[in-house]
Amino acid sequence: MSGVVLDGKKIRDEILEELKPRIAAITRKRGLPPALAVVLVGENPASHIYVRNKIKTCQELGIRSVEITAPQNISTRDLQDQLQPLIEDSSVDGILIQMPLPKQIDPEDIVTYAVDPLRDVDGFGAPSLGRLVQNKPGPRACTPAGIMEMLKRYEIPIAGKKAVVVGRSDIVGKPMALMLLHANATVSICHSRTQNLAGECRSADILIAAIGQPALIQAEHIKPGAVVIDVGMNRISEESEAHRIFRGDPAKLGSFRKNGSVLVGDVDPVALREISSAYTPVPGGVGPLTIAMLMANTVEIAEKRPVQAS
Repeated sequence: MSGVVLDGKKIRDEILEELKPRIAAITRKRGLPPALAVVLVGENPASHIYVRNKIKTCQELGIRSVEITAPQNISTRDLQDQLQPLIEDSSVDGILIQMPLPKQIDPEDIVTYAVDPLRDVDGFGAPSLGRLVQNKPGPRACTPAGIMEMLKRYEIPIAGKKAVVVGRSDIVGKPMALMLLHANATVSICHSRTQNLAGECRSADILIAAIGQPALIQAEHIKPGAVVIDVGMNRISEESEAHRIFRGDPAKLGSFRKNGSVLVGDVDPVALREISSAYTPVPGGVGPLTIAMLMANTVEIAEKRPVQAS
């Protein structure tokens, strides 16, 4: 038996298609399109890829993108000074500070300083998180919001179900748990200090793995028939590890031999397929939804704050 594949690319395409008429309506109403500003600090290769993909998606949808870049060694004060014109530009609807920031920059200082709660398109600022805790409207963290959208569109019941979230980050784990709680699931959060992790996970009807460790969640962690959402995106380059994780998967092993590395989630892929009733693949599951929800947040903010160019 193999679980149903929850196709993140399909859901992403649906979301983006639904945004197009809303973007056109905003542009007609106020004479300029929605605008998203992305702030990129330093030379993190993954961050550059993410920002490039975000800008590309903006262009495809007709959202205006503004990119602010700063060097790796910039100080918090100098970064604040560089962001001041952006803060004063009322034509920008959403502002995103790409994480992670260099170690000398305090993320909370920058996000709190630079991002008006009404323009916090990533939902990472303290006011946005507070609104999530209280279940009040506002931008939501994009990855967990995308997961909720996927569960909804695949008609996977949440109310009354037991959900377990593995991982307690401010970006995924904590907001994910709160969103599930607001959807009337009974929620547990597991982390590196959790005792009997396998037993806790095995109680879940919906298991969300977001801990950042390749194939940490094994068969003994998964309740037969559970829905498993794998948020992990880990690149492995050890041949022995690739053979252990992708045993009997010639396509993945062939990709490893060709590229010298391969992506794996936080869940053992064989167990994921064979034990769950539905699951997200890696890649192609949760990943595509993050940018889609970023675009959705930008459009929603723009709809609520008609502005004129500054």
